[in-house]
Formats: sequence, C-alpha cells, structure tokens
Amino acid sequence: MFYEPAKGHGLPHDPFKAIVAPRPIGWISTRNAAGELNLSPYSFFNAISSNPHLVWFSSEGAKDSATFARESGEFVANLVSRDLVEQMNASSVDAPRGTSEFGYAGLTPEPSRLVAAPRVKEAHAALECRVTDVLEPQGLDGNSAGVFVVIGEVVGVHIDEAVMTDGLFDIVKAGNVARLGYMDYSAVTETFAMRRPRWTKD
Repeated sequence: MFYEPAKGHGLPHDPFKAIVAPRPIGWISTRNAAGELNLSPYSFFNAISSNPHLVWFSSEGAKDSATFARESGEFVANLVSRDLVEQMNASSVDAPRGTSEFGYAGLTPEPSRLVAAPRVKEAHAALECRVTDVLEPQGLDGNSAGVFVVIGEVVGVHIDEAVMTDGLFDIVKAGNVARLGYMDYSAVTETFAMRRPRWTKD
C-alpha cells in the first residue's frame, strides 16, 4: 500500500510509530526553579553525537519536562529497563503541573552529581545533561509543529555495576526497553555482533 499522511491512511491505527521502531525511551527527570520535580517517558528520544555526547527528546506540546529543562538548563535521561516498565508507565500519568511522578510511580529521586535534577535511583543507568539547544521545528507549510526538541550534552554517566559484564554495559542484563507502535514495547533479550566492512581495492 501507499498513502500520503496528509490525506489519511484508512487503517484502524496510524502505522507511522510502528514503522519508525524500536525507539529508545528517554525517561526524563527535571527540576524547576521552585524545586518541583517531574519525571516523564518520551518515546521520541535518542543520541545524536558521540563527541560531544549529545542526546535529545521531543515533547509534543510545552509539557513539564521541556518547560522545566528549558527553565533550569538541565535534565537527566534515565534508562527504562524491563524491571521498571510498570513504574515508567505510571510516570506517564497526566498529573497536574508541579506534581512529582516520582512519588506517584513509587520511585526514589536520587541526587545527581553535576546537575540539580535528580536521577531515578532504581534505574540501571542515567545520563546527567545540560541543555545546549531547544528547537521548535516546523512543517512544510511553515507553521510550527507544536513540538519542542530539547538537546542536552551528557556531563555525567551513572551505571549500575550489576549490569556490567567484563567491563561492558550488558544490555541483555539490563533488559533495555524500547517503544514500538500502538501500545507495544520490546525488551532486549539477545544481541548479535557484526563488524563494519572496510573498503579494499581488491
């Protein structure tokens, strides 16, 4: 089949998010100037550079995470693993602004080392970030898409020693969770390796 998104797809549900998948989940914790905490999962999240280490998350609308990150200039991206999916889902609740999802989801806000925003103590890894850019993309019609893309440089990394194997972060042990389409998720239970080819004249 072929369809143009602007004209509709005729399917029971939009397949876009299922096609662009799996996507890592940015479990973003922030703190505003008044000291209020926020914790929310974002399925539009990824790394965009390794030198410097840059990550981004995209908020559809001016939600607390984007607003607090913009105000404070900081955020933490916490790892969602298989053992924390229920808490992650609970933290997606549409709570009133200023409500801490840490308490609602039964999670512990642990002080970060270099930023004011706390990390999720129970998470197997967390990235402390300082905001470098906040972008407001537009569509082909020139109008704002109504999304806020927050980019941050990773200034500190926390890793749970329990998910390390021979000096490597073990994704299978951690059970990294990714967002799929519809209401679906996946967890890493196996990996395989391939070496990148090198060009030769022969």
